[in-house]
Amino acid sequence: MARTANRRNKRRDSSAKLEQTPWKEFKNPYPPIEVLDQEQLDLIHNNSLRILSDIGIKVLDARSRDYLRSIGALVDEASEMVKIDPGLVMEMIAHAPSKVRLHARNSDYDLTLGGDNIIFSSVMCPPFANDLDRGRRAGTFEEMCEFVKLVHSINAVHQAGGGGFEPLDLPAETRHLDVGYAHATLTDKTWKFWSNGQERARDAISMAKIIMDASDDDMIARPVITAPINTNSPLMIDNAMAEGIVEMAQVGQPLVIAPFTMAGAMSPATEAGALSVQNAEALAACVLAQAVRKGAPVVYGSYLTNVDMRTGSPVFGTPVFAKTTWASGQLARRYGLPFRSSLNTGSNLVDAQAAYETEMCLWAAVMGHANIIFASAGWLEGGLSGSYEKLILDAELLQLMTESFQPMVVNEDTLGFNAIKEVGPGGHFFGSSHTLERYEHAFYHPILTDTRNYETWSEQGSEGAENRANRLWKKLLSEYEQPPLDQSVDDALKDFVARRKSEIRSRSAA
Repeated sequence: MARTANRRNKRRDSSAKLEQTPWKEFKNPYPPIEVLDQEQLDLIHNNSLRILSDIGIKVLDARSRDYLRSIGALVDEASEMVKIDPGLVMEMIAHAPSKVRLHARNSDYDLTLGGDNIIFSSVMCPPFANDLDRGRRAGTFEEMCEFVKLVHSINAVHQAGGGGFEPLDLPAETRHLDVGYAHATLTDKTWKFWSNGQERARDAISMAKIIMDASDDDMIARPVITAPINTNSPLMIDNAMAEGIVEMAQVGQPLVIAPFTMAGAMSPATEAGALSVQNAEALAACVLAQAVRKGAPVVYGSYLTNVDMRTGSPVFGTPVFAKTTWASGQLARRYGLPFRSSLNTGSNLVDAQAAYETEMCLWAAVMGHANIIFASAGWLEGGLSGSYEKLILDAELLQLMTESFQPMVVNEDTLGFNAIKEVGPGGHFFGSSHTLERYEHAFYHPILTDTRNYETWSEQGSEGAENRANRLWKKLLSEYEQPPLDQSVDDALKDFVARRKSEIRSRSAA
């Protein structure tokens, strides 16, 4: 009889729609971990300002140097070095808002960036796709679309990353247009637009304006684009990133500025030294955004880990990552800026290492009060792969985190005195009226975790977590429903993409 019931439950589970926690904005109710005392924070802050005033930062884009010169920075055109006085840094940073509202095509998915809010954003553009069936391979456009559909379908992920992996089957000079169109049509959540380079940034802005039926002024008043920017550690902002800062700042779109400061390689092999380099780069890029347009939203980003000093490879989920994430949150709050962190793993498989490194990063980011967490779902292999199975594992972790932060209800009803009295010593609560009133929604329901006993698990196939994740992403993909889009908007997007591709190809052929 038990075996028949188990089989029946298995059939029911396979046909029922995947149960998830509902989509909701996530607020952090707890105070942040602060690893630095005030004196230590001041020392790192002052060291960063000294770096900018005495050493400077190399800015490769001439237009960006002009903007910085216009506010009083010292610019050496021959070396492309820019030195910024400490007072000027703090004056310009003060113009940036501490909070900004991000607007989605579907207003139900609007998000607040800053304050106590946390946004989980999926992995963005690694070169390889990865799943159990097809293995590790160069990403394609068709599979990228699958990934966008999955991200759209997972409630725990607030924002699409801008492509689960790079569609390497498309021409490099125009693929950003196809990626943009896919996101515009396959999800109505907010998503990260490619913003590296003047042309890509302008195309992103144009597509956002079509999607939202917005003017430049509308975009400033109601920001749409989450624009990722990475400095080149140590102490350089390259052409593409500087151009992206300028274009996005002009129309007031939030710039998420994150140095990639691997301690021991691209910054000193000390936490304080690495933080100083990161802080100097982040502040310089924020100053550039304010030089373009005072009040432009900027996010203070941290992507600080260390290298393995034996191999030179970056490592993830380390104590260095945790401590520098908490310290970076303190620096961001000192400057009144929203804070960005990441979830990472160096594992090549969806295995125990992938889980514990990601979990370490997740707790560090959340308790450091990160406001937006990049690569929250799908990152594998040090960022080289976007993994379908890892996407499901991460969805479970994100659900566990958000549900753990739900407030505990303590009142006469939940204290359960009468139920305790009813059951008495040596009894059980399975059949009590108090339990029966609550059993369906009493506790968190996992999507990936296996709660079967060994005998049942063995009889039903002995699936491990990676295999269950494989089955679940396929189920989600089969259940995907494309969000509606007005035909005139779709037509306008297609026309824009076709025109821009033609312009780019014509220029390349000339």
